Amino acid sequence: MGAKSDLEANFDFDIVDEFLDHYTLMVDSMELLILDLTKPDMYKMSVEELFRVFHNIKSASGFLHLEKINKLAQFVESVLEDLRQKENTANDDTINWLLAISDMFSTWRNELLEDKELSPIKFSLLKIPDIE
Repeated sequence: MGAKSDLEANFDFDIVDEFLDHYTLMVDSMELLILDLTKPDMYKMSVEELFRVFHNIKSASGFLHLEKINKLAQFVESVLEDLRQKENTANDDTINWLLAISDMFSTWRNELLEDKELSPIKFSLLKIPDIE
């Protein structure tokens, strides 16, 4: 039994289906928002939207007891909180880290949709980049 089957066994089908739809939309939006952090005219809007995306993922995954997704979303949300205080664009280390984060969330999306077990969090993602 995979992660999706676990969700369906513990929650109403409509809740699981709605989560998967919204989670897919949020994951699909990440890469463009991350790349826009390099553009001075897009930085503020993109960092705010990314913060909202990870906050929503954190909240929904917490409700559904998806611990891995919840923990990483919580971690990323705290880094994004620091990025919200910056006025200039994100550096290459930050962009590359966020793209790797996006890949992890994309992997989890695919695993959920394919009803597989969720992969462990890659340890390299737990090293916060130098955001200055």
